[in-house]
Amino acid sequence: MSHYQGDDAEYMADEYEMEDVDDDMDEEFRAREMGSDSDVDEYDYPNNKVADMSAADARNGKDIQGIPWERLSVTREKYRQRRLEQYKNYENIPHSAEVSRKDCKITKKGGLYYEFRRNSRSVKSTILHFQLRNLVWATTKHDVYLMSHFSVTHWSSLTCSKSDVLDVSGHVAPTEKHPGSLLEGFTQTQVSTLAVKGNLLVAGGFQGELICKHLDRPGVSFCSRTTYDDNAITNAVEIYDSPSGAVHFTASNNDSGVRDFDMEKYQLSKHFRFPWPVNVGIMELELLHFMVVGVGWLRPDCFNNWNMRRNIDGDIMFFVSCIQHTSLSPDGKLLTIVGDNPAGMLVNSSTGKTVASLSGHRDFSFASAWHPDGVTFATGNQDKTCRIWDARNLSESVAVLKGNLGAIRSIRFTSDGQYMAMAEPADFVHVYDVKNGYEKEQEIDFFGEISGVSFSPDTEALYIGVWDRTYGSLLEYGRCRNYSYLDSFV
Repeated sequence: MSHYQGDDAEYMADEYEMEDVDDDMDEEFRAREMGSDSDVDEYDYPNNKVADMSAADARNGKDIQGIPWERLSVTREKYRQRRLEQYKNYENIPHSAEVSRKDCKITKKGGLYYEFRRNSRSVKSTILHFQLRNLVWATTKHDVYLMSHFSVTHWSSLTCSKSDVLDVSGHVAPTEKHPGSLLEGFTQTQVSTLAVKGNLLVAGGFQGELICKHLDRPGVSFCSRTTYDDNAITNAVEIYDSPSGAVHFTASNNDSGVRDFDMEKYQLSKHFRFPWPVNVGIMELELLHFMVVGVGWLRPDCFNNWNMRRNIDGDIMFFVSCIQHTSLSPDGKLLTIVGDNPAGMLVNSSTGKTVASLSGHRDFSFASAWHPDGVTFATGNQDKTCRIWDARNLSESVAVLKGNLGAIRSIRFTSDGQYMAMAEPADFVHVYDVKNGYEKEQEIDFFGEISGVSFSPDTEALYIGVWDRTYGSLLEYGRCRNYSYLDSFV
């Protein structure tokens, strides 16, 4: 994974901002709504609720993001087509999306599983790393936690109000004393990933920081640094309940480590390293060098985090050193591991031993999730696909689902297993009807970078964080219910 933040910010700014639609749109946005060219002015505007869009506005034909297409020189349809044609998907292995296209399942569009409720522009969802998009978490259908600049912010859709829960712009130190906790804390933490479940919030940082806070207590409970390696970024965090009932979380890092923390004892309980050996003979090594240096088929930065070693037979072995995402099976026995390798792994969560490899993706993976049935799981990749797997037969994936613009950066299942949401880097979130074999999907279409997606635990709400200098917001959708029994009263 690219771990140079400056490059990441430049990449997003160059390619994804809604301000670049055209000059007319840029001038219209600023003159009509911002009144200033400062993001801070809009963010701090005291009554920014005026710019929020409701379900009633959408029914009256208004754009859900409040974009005044009728006053611009480009229509929404033409701009959408332009985005589809000009968007550049980030790939570590060039042409991976083209190769994967032939495997993709043809799905029917037009499903309506979640309907638009509100677009809240008064809460700004932000991103620090263009490949990591797990920064939005719903703990109830009305309560959402997300990164907004240098704060973890709580948003209540019931009262349409926000509050800062964890400010990391300055110095953060634990207010509780636990063995192994860094009492000196951290300063100016750059949060790369986030997880919130129940009353526990865990934020991971660019330098391997982990900050744990209980939402029902003041202050920070626990601070730890997973590693002091230069390549230390925390890529993903998952909170879960162990079979004993204790709250744990796993952290996936760029140093190839997966660490499990027991939050009852506030200590590291497991630490696994996954080298991901790829055997390459001398001739193949020369070919790879030719592909990188000679004709440029592979990007040189594909190997930024790869170590070379020679095995007992004299062959060269490449070891991938970045774990991008892990997800634990509902029974707690298996871990899905994906990262800077087209292959993935299914691992015994107790021993760290590989149970099976996952072959099919053509690029690096950044997302995974388990279905509540404990049999099915999904992986998301920069080859623009999400693959569905059956743990009972991993010889091949059971379905390959295609994105429109770019990599699949985030995947979520509803707690009842009925639906699965997969998020691209920008513009599209796809919601699939799982119980009907992924045959039909709802395509949620908007404009802007996606900072994260989250279903509420009761499945009644779906939240989508949108990062954009002008139209950054939090989209809220509500589950469609068919209360046909009420027809008898009409």
